Amino acid sequence: MDILKKEKIYTIEDIYALPDGERAELIDGKIYYMAPPNTKHQRLLNFISTEINIYIRENNGECEVFPAPFAVFLEEDDINYVEPDISVICDKRKITDKGCNGAPDWVIEIVSPGNKPIDYFVKLFKYRTANVREYWIVDPMKERITVYRFEKETMEEYSFGENVPVGIYEGFSIKV
Repeated sequence: MDILKKEKIYTIEDIYALPDGERAELIDGKIYYMAPPNTKHQRLLNFISTEINIYIRENNGECEVFPAPFAVFLEEDDINYVEPDISVICDKRKITDKGCNGAPDWVIEIVSPGNKPIDYFVKLFKYRTANVREYWIVDPMKERITVYRFEKETMEEYSFGENVPVGIYEGFSIKV
């Protein structure tokens, strides 16, 4: 007789109980540990979030930009907790002292070697089903940006150095 081993379902309490300095995300009750970002990753994060902030400020935009670490509770449950590299949130009612309750409008993930399958597959599915409007995967190794506009059901790829149009803002693009 085969006995199936039941995989443990983790909760947000398990994330909060991690030792200081250890970061992880929680997707459907499974923990994904995060390696510290490298310098190239941080430069990209800083550049992109600055470009978005400048655009919002110059256009009197309502949205706010939150770079990681920033907690996003995608669903009203205790088994999903992510820290996107950049979250752009336009509905102020979603923002609390603990983070964002619900899907950000725009999420940007910068790929690290250890998290490639998570960003390209696990998070892609999760962000789509949580109603994120736009999802960018910035891949420094391939020097490529993959853009998913879930509302329009499109996927486009751009190389570093090209203008990448922002779907949630008409007339705004970023050259990475």
